Amino acid sequence: MIIKLSIVIGCGYFIYTKLIENEQLSFSHFYQKLIENNVFSPKNIIILLIFTILNWFLEILKWSKLASFSLKTNLKSAAIQSLASLTTSLITPNRIGEYGAKAMYFNKKYRKQILGVNLVGNFYQMLMTLFFGIIGFSFFVIKYNVEIDFFRILRFLLLGVFIISAFFYGAKKFNYKGYTFEKARNFIKLIPKKLNIKVAFLSFLRYAVFSHQFYFLTLVFNLNIGYLDAISAITSVYFIASIVPMLSLFDVVLKGSVAIWVFSIFKIEPLTILSITTMMWVLNFVLPAIIGGYFVLIFKPNLRS
Repeated sequence: MIIKLSIVIGCGYFIYTKLIENEQLSFSHFYQKLIENNVFSPKNIIILLIFTILNWFLEILKWSKLASFSLKTNLKSAAIQSLASLTTSLITPNRIGEYGAKAMYFNKKYRKQILGVNLVGNFYQMLMTLFFGIIGFSFFVIKYNVEIDFFRILRFLLLGVFIISAFFYGAKKFNYKGYTFEKARNFIKLIPKKLNIKVAFLSFLRYAVFSHQFYFLTLVFNLNIGYLDAISAITSVYFIASIVPMLSLFDVVLKGSVAIWVFSIFKIEPLTILSITTMMWVLNFVLPAIIGGYFVLIFKPNLRS
């Protein structure tokens, strides 16, 4: 019980510091921006919550299908596992806690498989971010003639290739209690093509939902930007933020900084962009994490065989 309380308290403290003690955006300025732009009107709140619910429904549905590859998992169980793992992961580097938290809901003999399918789900979500991000960022750079240090990017990519190559080389040599890279690869090969397609499609839908939630907030905050320009900027923000190595503890700060740079092309006030990215974080991470905190507290290891 002490561990569960520590997780919930740690998550609550993290949320508090990011909202109240944020050096980039004070809570009073954030709240003032929300009031000025009538964010709390019934219409806006309903639409924003629909986006949030749809976003997490797609994530829960995706996890239900992935987890069912190992052990039949209904939507209720998938929802509990997804929300509780979010609460746990917020206070861990790069949200690595998500893997362990979800695995704990299953009997030991299923946990290695659960880790594998979770990795597959995150892979497809990242793939969507990179795919649409490259398209959006290319459009953004070409249309606005953004100056980029291509040599610096090339060095960064080469470093990335080196790190990835070293990782896979090390993974091939890795052996923990008989769990090797070869076994992991063979397990992934067992996942049916039909399931891969479903997960990829759900990842695409989820990406479309939260990127358009961001776009809706640009309308609420009265940003004078066309749809294509806004979407290219939004996909660029998620793309850049995803390829920059950063602990998830600073994810909201990172996205805010990237968004300020991207939207500065449109002469948008930094406080406005920070308010939008903070609102996105509150809707898609803080609210679900609060619900997940309850499931963390009532968690009992699942011993199903």
